[in-house]
Amino acid sequence: MKKRELGNSGLVVSALGFGCMGLSYGYGPATEKTQAVSLIRAAYERGVTFFDTAEAYGPYANEELVGEALEPFRDEVVIATKFGFHFDAEGKQAGMNSKPDHIREYVDAALKRLRTDVVDLLYQHRVDPEVPIEEVAGAVKELIAKGKVKHFGLSEAGAQTIRKAHPVQRVAAVESEYSLWWREPEKEILPTLEELGIGFVPFSPLGKGFLTGAIQQDQKFDDKDFRKIVPRFNEENMKANQGLVDAVGHLADAKGVTRAQIALAWLLAQRPWIVPIPGTTKLHRLEENLGAAEVELNTQDLQEIEEALSKIEVVGDRYPAHLQARVGR
Repeated sequence: MKKRELGNSGLVVSALGFGCMGLSYGYGPATEKTQAVSLIRAAYERGVTFFDTAEAYGPYANEELVGEALEPFRDEVVIATKFGFHFDAEGKQAGMNSKPDHIREYVDAALKRLRTDVVDLLYQHRVDPEVPIEEVAGAVKELIAKGKVKHFGLSEAGAQTIRKAHPVQRVAAVESEYSLWWREPEKEILPTLEELGIGFVPFSPLGKGFLTGAIQQDQKFDDKDFRKIVPRFNEENMKANQGLVDAVGHLADAKGVTRAQIALAWLLAQRPWIVPIPGTTKLHRLEENLGAAEVELNTQDLQEIEEALSKIEVVGDRYPAHLQARVGR
């Protein structure tokens, strides 16, 4: 697996990471633990050195899973995790919490769950409007000084927040959604990151599975599947967006690769400091995704993709309103 540096941070990881969320949370029932551990280790055996988790995935269950799976080769991988929420006694999200005391408490607990003595990359999961970002960055700076954290990141933050945080504690990476069907980061985020020397980690690089062509227009999602409440995944919007999947399919057929590989290779071609983190629960999908690192898209390929996309209008919000309010702050 080729390696990439996240911006100018000195943090070097595999060109494709592994998003672990779906093994525990978000896309239906959790994967059986032994299978999940096996899949994470299979990713490592195939060259992946960058693994993404968060306290909110479960909550906590995903961090515990990742900690167990990666313990045998902890020193050879980079673990990214995220803080920023308060959970009630039943484990349900009960608002945001990025107060410095909470961050410190969270990190101490996360280190135990992850079976490690340091978090390689610690993200604020969502910007907390009640806590100035300078205080958040300052708290993480203290944790870095104590050796509990190596690098600081932000997830779904707006350009102004990134610019405020960076002088207090260098931001190594920003994680946000970015794919062939969600290109909003190209407007402000990517230029800001390029200017400041910050890496970019796209989550949902396959459009939560839609770009692979595996999701039918009349798909019924499990009650535990996040996509059930996402406007972009209602039947009408999926039908309207099918043209994008078809276009990606034509391009994939012409290159002799899969839709997923085109989608991931396109992201890799955008900037040398972009590291997508596709997730999956299946070994054959993992191997398919990792194959994208070997797919070379030349200038003509990229122009063809751009021309195809320019004729397609993607419809439907990517989040329901209450979650959309939490991003881009």
